[in-house]
Amino acid sequence: MGIPSKSTGLIAAAVSFISFGTSGAFVKPLLEAGWSPTAAVTARALTAGLVLLPFVVASLRGRWDLLLRARWPVLGMGLVGVAVTQVLYFAAIQRIPVATALLIEFLAPIILVGFTWAVSRRTPAPVVLLGSVLAVGGLVLVIGPGAIHAVDPIGLAAAFGAALGCAGYFVIAARPNEGLPPVALAGTGLLLAAPVLALIGATGLLPFTATFGDVPLLGTTTAWWVPLLVVAVVGTALAYASGITASGILGSRLASFIALLEVVSASLFAWLLLGEELSAPQLAGGLLILGGIASVRAERPKVEPAPIPGLVQH
Repeated sequence: MGIPSKSTGLIAAAVSFISFGTSGAFVKPLLEAGWSPTAAVTARALTAGLVLLPFVVASLRGRWDLLLRARWPVLGMGLVGVAVTQVLYFAAIQRIPVATALLIEFLAPIILVGFTWAVSRRTPAPVVLLGSVLAVGGLVLVIGPGAIHAVDPIGLAAAFGAALGCAGYFVIAARPNEGLPPVALAGTGLLLAAPVLALIGATGLLPFTATFGDVPLLGTTTAWWVPLLVVAVVGTALAYASGITASGILGSRLASFIALLEVVSASLFAWLLLGEELSAPQLAGGLLILGGIASVRAERPKVEPAPIPGLVQH
């Protein structure tokens, strides 16, 4: 089997951010009907994990030892990439505006740039620094300039913790992970995260409520499980599987910058499906994010000098 091309990675990344972007439009009816965010994300993780389970089994083809060998990436994806990130995000939005929490969480690509800078002690290329500035500016415009106003330190700390968890998701997804197929990493991670989230809800650390009546959806009324199934299949199962695939091909830095387009995708779906206003600054912000992605992608990989024939290499 050949090495996947960058084009394949870009397509997978696009599928991921578009899929993730549908989540808000289909989760919102559940939240308005009385579901708590923690209950909704627990249900979507469990349902998505079960949806992916047949694909997990098929991708492993009896190689169950891969799960044991990749136990740390699976634990990392389930606990950090899904459970911790979601719990801290929902803890944050209980204290600070949603826009502020989103803005901080989506600083994950900048965290990755800073971490690489600190570890390698090499200043990032100018195009990466430019891309970071453009991406943050675009995020502020898409989410709204009012997102920068927040004073609750606990809420800010929780949101920053969610950003670290999000950064961890991209790092784990970008690693070889002992040969474990991306769909297997996504499915097992989600199935692991679901009981952890349910346990947190059961302890009362975060509200955990759900209702099972009809909910309004796209101008009509439907059963509660319809939007849940859509967000589980499209906004979770497909989104995580394609996102992990993209990170494995593109690397954590580029994949994380492309994932910023999730906020643009979510705004578009909210406009198309919920009739929410889409403003000119949001469109301009989307263009800035695209400019940031283009700048990061333009970084040229460092090429090690070829050895000079005849010289002994130590």
